Amino acid sequence: MDIKDIQNLIRFVSKSNVAEVTYKTEEFEISIKTRNSEVIYPAVNQPVQPIPVQQLPTVPQIQTTNTSSTLSEDNSEDNSQYITIKSPMIGTFYRKSSPDKEAFVNVGDSVNSGTVVCVIEAMKLFNEIESEVSGKIVKILVEDSSPVEFDQPLFLVDPS
Repeated sequence: MDIKDIQNLIRFVSKSNVAEVTYKTEEFEISIKTRNSEVIYPAVNQPVQPIPVQQLPTVPQIQTTNTSSTLSEDNSEDNSQYITIKSPMIGTFYRKSSPDKEAFVNVGDSVNSGTVVCVIEAMKLFNEIESEVSGKIVKILVEDSSPVEFDQPLFLVDPS
């Protein structure tokens, strides 16, 4: 099969309603997949159903939302005096260097700039995370062995 035959096969597959074609001989194998066939057809075949108004949540949901927003406002006021230690990377958060060791820091512990506060494992590498501030650990915001995102708050530190 030469390049012109391959180009003709690609044109044929792109014009047809086929999602994937595999052509195999003793000498080689070629697979051609289209992007459009999987996305377009289900969207066209499925009608959109509107949600009736009677199924929407009523007053209890509104009360819960108001209570939650009041609580989050209280928490943000309380936390404004603290400095946040954030994750510098994506990975898995560990409070201990190994399961049989003590946690690096606990609530109430004093830390200095450069004190190791946790380990984040990323791609089988264990990275020690050091505090950039001096103060007292007020709150640990992440549970041990939990996944963390870049810039996610890990600890609250009282600098006073």
